[in-house]
Amino acid sequence: MLFRSTLAIVFITVALSLVFEAGMSTGTMSDPQTFLYFAYGSNMLKERLQLKNPSATVQCVAKLQDYKLVFGNHKGVVSKHWRGGVASIEPSGRDSVWGVVWRINTAHLTNLDRQEGVRSGVYSPASVKVSCQGHTFTCRTYIMNSRVQAPPSPHYLKVIMMGAEQNGLPKAYQDKLNSTETNKYDGPLPMMDKVYAALKNSKNGST
Repeated sequence: MLFRSTLAIVFITVALSLVFEAGMSTGTMSDPQTFLYFAYGSNMLKERLQLKNPSATVQCVAKLQDYKLVFGNHKGVVSKHWRGGVASIEPSGRDSVWGVVWRINTAHLTNLDRQEGVRSGVYSPASVKVSCQGHTFTCRTYIMNSRVQAPPSPHYLKVIMMGAEQNGLPKAYQDKLNSTETNKYDGPLPMMDKVYAALKNSKNGST
């Protein structure tokens, strides 16, 4: 009887392990009330993302293979929030994009789509597979439509860099981001005020 009980426990443990591994490899080990989002731009910074998506929690740092990070504006119209080009991704067999996988409540999906300008056609949602801690996750991300190349503002690049540092992206990739040429805009940017306020609140809340 003891042997049978032990054997049953072993079988159950192995089965659960296989289910867990399968879920991790496909990105399906998730609460049906949440979804996975791969951020590669300003939304890598927790405080920026949580301005409109407070349920966002970090899953892991991940790499999207065969894509590259680019900057630009939808149909050449400069971003009112960032006063310069904003991030997007495009296929490139020789490159990879690092970013952050967030788990977000599905109740905030509309907020995220609105932030990315999906309804107005600025970005389109896309499903991508990213590598994360030896596993593969299927995530939602966004790709700009009708992109016209344009450099980012120093403010926007700074937020991206803060997100990269906050989440510990590879040093070489951070250096590559930091070398991005900006448009040298030095005027006011209300969005930065919101980000700094959120950072201050986050810091005060952790003390």
